[in-house]
Amino acid sequence: MRPLDENETTVVFEKIFKFVGNNLKNIVENPSHEGPEPEPGRYCFRLQKSRVYYVSESLVKRATNISRKSLVSLGTCIGKYTHAGSFHLTIMSLNLLAANAKHKVWLKPTSEMSFLYGNHVLKGGLGRITDSIVPGDGVVVFSMSDVPLGFGIAAKSTQDCRKLDPNGIVVLHQVDIGEYLRDEDEL
Repeated sequence: MRPLDENETTVVFEKIFKFVGNNLKNIVENPSHEGPEPEPGRYCFRLQKSRVYYVSESLVKRATNISRKSLVSLGTCIGKYTHAGSFHLTIMSLNLLAANAKHKVWLKPTSEMSFLYGNHVLKGGLGRITDSIVPGDGVVVFSMSDVPLGFGIAAKSTQDCRKLDPNGIVVLHQVDIGEYLRDEDEL
């Protein structure tokens, strides 16, 4: 497990910034109350076998006793690098993104299952939407009871959504919690 280099850090921060905006500062400067130290530590990003983890520094210090080959996971896996070198956020980052999301979309109960099965969010299934969304922004998708379901990319702006027909696509599906549950079933 090693710290991210400058290029990797830039790529990871750009991807997270797409969803949280200026709240990225809250993620980076989040105090960690884990470990035996009386002073709160900080969270950091670490790379292990092409996966990026969000982990407290005290946990990283304690994990140095474990060999790289034996270390499977540490902290929260927020994403992974592909063989082509691009970075993809995983569903494990949903709690981190949901707590700091800049743009949010709430789904009606009737369209939650459709989203969880991998379909895009349609205007007819939209419950609420935050203001000032532009096409291409990262959006966190919630149920009407504020349970984070996944995230995606805005296909339309907030103003365009108001005059869109009910079958128009509002959010392009990227990741949902159903993928995490399906992966567990395969194990």
